[in-house]
Amino acid sequence: MKKIILTLVLGSTMALQAQNPSVLVKDQSRTISVSGEGTVKVIPDNVTLKVRVENEGKSAGEVKKLNDVLIDKVLKFCKEMKIDSKDVRTEYLNLNKNYDYQTKEYKYVANQSLSIRLKDLSKYEALTQGLLDAGINRIDGVTFGASNIEELQSKARIKAVENARKKAEEYATALGKSVGDPIYLSETGLSEPIPMPRFATMKVEADASGGRESIAIGEMSIEATVNVGFELK
Repeated sequence: MKKIILTLVLGSTMALQAQNPSVLVKDQSRTISVSGEGTVKVIPDNVTLKVRVENEGKSAGEVKKLNDVLIDKVLKFCKEMKIDSKDVRTEYLNLNKNYDYQTKEYKYVANQSLSIRLKDLSKYEALTQGLLDAGINRIDGVTFGASNIEELQSKARIKAVENARKKAEEYATALGKSVGDPIYLSETGLSEPIPMPRFATMKVEADASGGRESIAIGEMSIEATVNVGFELK
């Protein structure tokens, strides 16, 4: 009878461990778990423009040819602006046939999108104006970036770990304990650069009458989040 009781007790303990994996961690009561956040802010040093040429007509060949002529002008202008060829990329090219129910006719629409990366922000106004003059009729987006993004992400990670250590030490001190070696670490988030408002604008010489404020550069925020477990001594 005693053997049967012992078997039931052991079975209950194993079932409890299966339901609660945390009890399998050896001496988990001596572990302190915290999250850490690290943020690095930087002023962008480049900008990427998503621009598009779009034309509509009754002939597929007509709208395609018109688009090709304008795109050729745009690419030549980018070379005049000393923009590296690797910083100019075709995103997509579409040619669609649409039916107009009002005119009872088919129309063709040609689209070609380009991504243009500008490393000299002082040329932003000249670039955008030149693109419009060359035939660009849509600007789909402007994204600021930093050339040393990987270095900044590393700094954000280090700050996140340091922040986690600081939190653990504060909790341990309040408990009358001290923090030992790290037991585990996991990265739970690393954000892409987030544009943040900044009360500063870039002045571009637009004409002989003087400079004018064209774009707000702002600053970007790169964030990292980690979870760290430390030994509690």
